[in-house]
Amino acid sequence: MNEKYDFLTQTGKPEKPLIIAELGTSHNGDIIKAKEMTAAAAASGADCIKFQLVYADEILHPNTGDILLPGGKIRLYDRFKTLETKPEFHAEIKKYTESLGLLYLCTPFGLKSAAILHELKPKLIKIASPELNFTGLLEEIAGWKTPSLLSTGVSTLKDIENAVNIFIDSKICLLHCVTSYPAPETDYNLRLIPNLSAIFGVCAGVSDHSFDPELVPALACCMGAVVIEKHFCLSRNDPGLDDPIALPPDDFKKMTCAVVHAVKAGAGETVKFYKKERGDDLIEKILGSGIKKLASSEKANYGYTNRSVHAMRDIKQGEILKPGDYAVLRTEKNLRPGLDPYWEKTLAGKKTVNFIPAGEGIRIEDIL
Repeated sequence: MNEKYDFLTQTGKPEKPLIIAELGTSHNGDIIKAKEMTAAAAASGADCIKFQLVYADEILHPNTGDILLPGGKIRLYDRFKTLETKPEFHAEIKKYTESLGLLYLCTPFGLKSAAILHELKPKLIKIASPELNFTGLLEEIAGWKTPSLLSTGVSTLKDIENAVNIFIDSKICLLHCVTSYPAPETDYNLRLIPNLSAIFGVCAGVSDHSFDPELVPALACCMGAVVIEKHFCLSRNDPGLDDPIALPPDDFKKMTCAVVHAVKAGAGETVKFYKKERGDDLIEKILGSGIKKLASSEKANYGYTNRSVHAMRDIKQGEILKPGDYAVLRTEKNLRPGLDPYWEKTLAGKKTVNFIPAGEGIRIEDIL
C-alpha cells in the first residue's frame, strides 16, 4: 500500500496528513487545463489530486432551477451538463496524475459514474457530503472493498452511523466538513475530529471550505487529522464552479507549509502559536466544543443538499409507481425534499394518493 494512503490500513497516526487538492470540475472538461492544474497542485505540495465524475441526471432534476453559488446565480442542472466528460478524460488524467507520483482520487455521484470509475481501478474513493445518505451508491462502492473517504458535511451523527455501517467491512476515513461555500473558520469545531475517530473506530480528517489557507488545516493537524482536503484553482477569477472559494497555488503552498510546520512543532506549540498570532478567542472558536451538530452556516442546507427520492415526471394521483418514475437526487432550494434514499428499493408497485409534480420530492403522504 502506497505510503500516501496507508493510514487507512495501518494503526497509529501517519507521519504527515495526506494533502488533497480538490480540482473537482474546475478544469471545465479541458484536459490541457486539468493537467496544468494537476502539475501546479503538485508543485504546491499536494499528495493527491481529486476530481469529480459528473453526469447531471445523477445529481439534479432539470426543474431544480437557478441556484445561488459563490460565483453567482446559475441554472445548476444546465451547468452540470456542460461539465460532463467522457470516460477517456478520466483515464487520461488518472494516468497523468499517477505519472507525477500523486494519488488520483475521484468522486462519483451515481451508479453510472461509479461504474465508469470502477473500471479505472482507483486506489482510493471519495464520497461527497451530499451523497453520504445515498444508500444505493454507498452499497455499490462498499462492495468494491476499495479504501474510501466519506465526507460528513451537513450531516448528523445518525447519518454518519448509517453510512459507516454500510462500509463495515471496508477501510474508511471520515472527513469532517462544513457544507457552506465559503465556510466560516469559526464553524469548524475541529475538536470533533478525534471524537469522530473515537466514536466510529476509524481515522478522521478535514475537508475545508474556508478562505484562510492556514487556520483550519494547521489546527486540524493538532486534532489528529490524517487527511487535509482543500479546493485548488489557478486563479479565483477562473470560471470553475468552486474557483471563488479555492486556493490559488501560492496560498495552497502556504497551507502545505503550515501543515508541515504543525506536524513538526506538535499540537501544543502550534495552538499556542496561532493563539498568539490570531488571538485566543478566534482559535478557541475554531477548535469548538467537539460536539457533533450542524454548523450555523450549513443548517439551512440540511435536507436540501442531501439526497432524497424525487419524481422524474408528473405523476398523477392513483398511478402505480414503477422504476424510472423516481430517482435519488439532491433537492437544492427550489424543490421540496422527499423520502430518504433507502425508500428507493421499496417504492415500485406503490399507489400514489396525490399528484406529484416532476422534480418534487415524493413524500410519505404521497403514497399512503
